[in-house]
Amino acid sequence: MSVRPALIAHDLVRVRGDRRVLDGVSLTAAPGHRIGLIGENGTGKTTVLRVLAGVDVPDSGTVTRPPDVGFLHQELPFRASTTIAAVLDDALREARADLAELDRIGVALADSPEGTEQHDRLLAAYAEVLERAQDRDAWDADRRARTVLDGLGLGGLPHDRMVGVLSGGQRGRLALAAMLIRRPSALLLDEPTNHLDDAAAAFCEGQLRAMPGVVVVASHDRAFLDAVCTDLIDLDPAVDGPVRFGGGYTAYLTAKRAEAQRWRRRYDDEQALLADLRAAAAVTGHQVAHGRGPRDSEKMGYGHTAGRVQNQISRRVRDAARRLETIERDPIPVPSEPLRFHAPALAVGDSDGLIVTAERLEVPGRLRVEHLEIKSRDRLLVTGPNGAGKSTLLAVLAGHLAGAGALWRRPELRVGLLAQDSVFADARRTARQVFDVAVGVERAAVVPLSSLGLLAPADLDRPVADLSVGQRRRLALAVLVADPPELLLLDEPTNHLSPTLCDELEDALGAGPGAIVVASHDRRLRSRWPGRELSLPGGGGCRARIWGE
Repeated sequence: MSVRPALIAHDLVRVRGDRRVLDGVSLTAAPGHRIGLIGENGTGKTTVLRVLAGVDVPDSGTVTRPPDVGFLHQELPFRASTTIAAVLDDALREARADLAELDRIGVALADSPEGTEQHDRLLAAYAEVLERAQDRDAWDADRRARTVLDGLGLGGLPHDRMVGVLSGGQRGRLALAAMLIRRPSALLLDEPTNHLDDAAAAFCEGQLRAMPGVVVVASHDRAFLDAVCTDLIDLDPAVDGPVRFGGGYTAYLTAKRAEAQRWRRRYDDEQALLADLRAAAAVTGHQVAHGRGPRDSEKMGYGHTAGRVQNQISRRVRDAARRLETIERDPIPVPSEPLRFHAPALAVGDSDGLIVTAERLEVPGRLRVEHLEIKSRDRLLVTGPNGAGKSTLLAVLAGHLAGAGALWRRPELRVGLLAQDSVFADARRTARQVFDVAVGVERAAVVPLSSLGLLAPADLDRPVADLSVGQRRRLALAVLVADPPELLLLDEPTNHLSPTLCDELEDALGAGPGAIVVASHDRRLRSRWPGRELSLPGGGGCRARIWGE
């Protein structure tokens, strides 16, 4: 059996406008290795995946990839009219084609005399297809499809249902299911756990660990990275470029902190040396001699001594100038400062008491809540498996979706919703322009986009269309917190945030004015939640339970 091909990228450079998104990224991913790409939004994780997949062409550098590559986009490739059955048929197409090809070659072999050139050619072709079918586990593909759908919480969906009527989470899980069913030689995944509950995430982790080929995944999910990855590549700025770490996320954190400290020490030491060299290079013989005249004992040889001193000074000055020029030609870069989230308040409230009540609230087939009260300073976490209705509940509370039953909101209650999909009317405008229009010029002057720490300075004046999915979501969050509502509804708010920003957002969700309702699968956020929890059961059925009242 031949050796499975590796995925190799060398010195990738990708430029957009005047910005180098990738600057010399290299990686080698051998079969059985699962590499995690981590870093801030905008550091190029999605761009690396697109170049590895062949969707984008690098401005320089090379990629050697296996013949069959599967790429899970953040922006899903299915048309709204595509049925689940059609998606599954496409995912199973290669395995079924391999089996059909084996049957065809088998028949031809039976009709071909042994020892002939045709028989040998058919035998070689049969061996090649057989190996490919074994890698894809083609004989088990249909059973695997059922297992994957069940494992990702999609087993109960009718196969004639169209993609356009599925929720955002269901569409994301269907795209992931298609990749896991295919089992390509190289699997490239962009934020695969964004729409997974605990059970689905555990199932996905097990599937990826069992993959025989290459896996490269971009993710902010700290638990997922620990469970799946054999190696991590940090695309955040570093003194010597992207850094590869062996092991999972916990090991990476320790090494990352040590590397940041080393970078800062090296930079500070070089800055101190540069200051000394600049001072030495500027010194003259007169300055060194301090203007003193010759002593009586030196008068006979003063000219000789002065000349020797001047020569020594000149040599030191020249040496200092040369060292200064060498260091200034290739200095240690300034250590990068990570984005820090600054929001004085996520929500505001000027009164106490109830702001929302719901009785026998129902959206048929999607949500049923018998009783719910939200007070002016509540912190409510909505949990439950995929399909339980978490996003539906937030949409109803925001007034974006009608439901049966009784729903009361305090008159003139200001409500803001961060949905999972961030769409802006004019994506040609820059992030700063979109923000200023959304919050108003006066408010933008008081709380400018740059003050919130959600977008890097270089991204503020980029067109929204050029921002990553995560950066667009951060822009939507910035609009909400710049002019905070009395009731803030956040649907999976830590999706697309770096670990540092996740921690800071979680801290900001603590005690304070206004009410905040969060729907989240984030295992770390849930473990640190400071308020109540509304647990929705699956299937929109039994009564929801509220903890912490």
